[in-house]
Amino acid sequence: MAVGEVDVLVVGGGVVGAGAALDAVTRGLSVALVEAKDWASGTSSRSSKLIHGGLRYLEMLDFKLVAEALRERALLLQRIAPHLVRPVPFLYPLTRRIWERPYAGVGMLLYDTMGMTSVLPRGVPAHRHMTRRTALAEAPGLKPSALVGAVRYWDAQVDDARFTLSLVRTAASYGALCASGTRVTSFVREEGRVVGAVVQDVETGRERTVRARAVVNATGVWTDETQQQAGGNGSLRVRASKGVHLLVPRSRIAMSSGLILRTEKSVLFVIPWGDEHWIVGTTDTDWTYSKEHPAVSSGDIDYLLEHVNTVLASPLTRDDILGVYAGLRPLVSGEAEQTAKLSREHVVARLQPGLVAIAGGKFTTYRVMAEDVVDAAARELPYGVPASSTKDVPLAGAEGYQSVVRRKTVLAKRYGLAPERVERLVERYGTLVTEVLELAAEDSTLGEPLRGAPGYLRAEIVYAATHEGALHLDDILTRRTHIFMETKDRGLAAAEEAARLVSAPLDWDGARVDEEIYRYRQRVEAEQEAGRQPNDRRADAARMRAPGFGDPQPARMG
Repeated sequence: MAVGEVDVLVVGGGVVGAGAALDAVTRGLSVALVEAKDWASGTSSRSSKLIHGGLRYLEMLDFKLVAEALRERALLLQRIAPHLVRPVPFLYPLTRRIWERPYAGVGMLLYDTMGMTSVLPRGVPAHRHMTRRTALAEAPGLKPSALVGAVRYWDAQVDDARFTLSLVRTAASYGALCASGTRVTSFVREEGRVVGAVVQDVETGRERTVRARAVVNATGVWTDETQQQAGGNGSLRVRASKGVHLLVPRSRIAMSSGLILRTEKSVLFVIPWGDEHWIVGTTDTDWTYSKEHPAVSSGDIDYLLEHVNTVLASPLTRDDILGVYAGLRPLVSGEAEQTAKLSREHVVARLQPGLVAIAGGKFTTYRVMAEDVVDAAARELPYGVPASSTKDVPLAGAEGYQSVVRRKTVLAKRYGLAPERVERLVERYGTLVTEVLELAAEDSTLGEPLRGAPGYLRAEIVYAATHEGALHLDDILTRRTHIFMETKDRGLAAAEEAARLVSAPLDWDGARVDEEIYRYRQRVEAEQEAGRQPNDRRADAARMRAPGFGDPQPARMG
């Protein structure tokens, strides 16, 4: 990156920054992408894991936002990332007789219609009205008194962390220079123009200057801080809204569809996650504490349990909770007093000559956001730039996905694994699954389940370090896999074996292995302690007792 000058330097390795890097490099521009920690380590790995138009925005008459999101949903499902984005059904319980069914029906019909494009079908089935009896047959875990009928509709689900990683890997495959563990310490200005940034290798402390014709600030909830670092007052103001999610066993709620409920503040989802879990979320509250480590309080947990239990025949308790996580939505500040009322539309601004920023938006529309900010960056360049082409660019693992799906039984026999195991691997890696399986073929012990997290193969842990840029135990257990949120002990039983598996590819000695395990344990214990605190202030104080997980060595791609 420090050799010569790139056309575009993107700061921030979340879904929007990674999307911007891919957008720019596929237009033929030279691109550098830097991320201070791990890819998707902020908001982009802590979402509700939904790709959706947003029914509540439809009710708010934000038709443009909903239509845009539904078009993107169709692209993601059918062209860009079919291995990471898949359809999921939801029940919308009706609680009022006579008027609510036609009201909801009109909305669902509009939702289905807006999901159609001139190029692609919507990619999910149409909605269906259900009587109470039919709905309870599909969801016997609901109280009969909780509904008078229901509407079933479809949206889509995404593995958010792996999706963001796939964006980075795809950008790198087109020639983008991508480095995690690389922090911007200052911006370079000449004659009133931003012409690059000084970046620091967090592991070694070494600094280099990356010169760029245009710089993109895609730092999400850190937008304000990055603006100040650039030496300007800035024109964007971002409010952080905390969204908390719980994971509970699939067996605890007898349903074959997900669930969406109204609350007094927003909506609450019960979302299928694989074959073994439900995700229950989310909250939507202002967060004014550490943006790096949003904490889940006891009050957050009580809120979610209280609301979901209003409709469950067998109420959930704290003992049912396997995992928790919290993320921060970057909402562009407005006049609304509550974050739930702020628009999710994004804003692009030219902060200074040579520096543009993007804020707001939602995961579903990351590609549109990336296109818009690269359009703005292109106006900083002294020559013309082609239009975006990312609607036609499949992500790593997507090309030929249906073919590998049809071959999963053959793959299972070839590598001596259960067909269900290979199916799960295909859903995580798409056509790249053979890279993981080849590791197991070279070393048969890597084809065995990971102790403490048998839903994952030992090969997946090694692959995270050799192919996916993981630099820390936390990267592996939280984002390359989801062991942290899917296991009752937050991955502690798997931590030692995982650390030892990656010690060779990451060149860790025994002391480094022990340090990674210790820091991961610190993180788990701090988050568990935060979950026992009654409010955000005390939860944040408890969480900050373990503020970091080590200093990563930059992962180089491209």
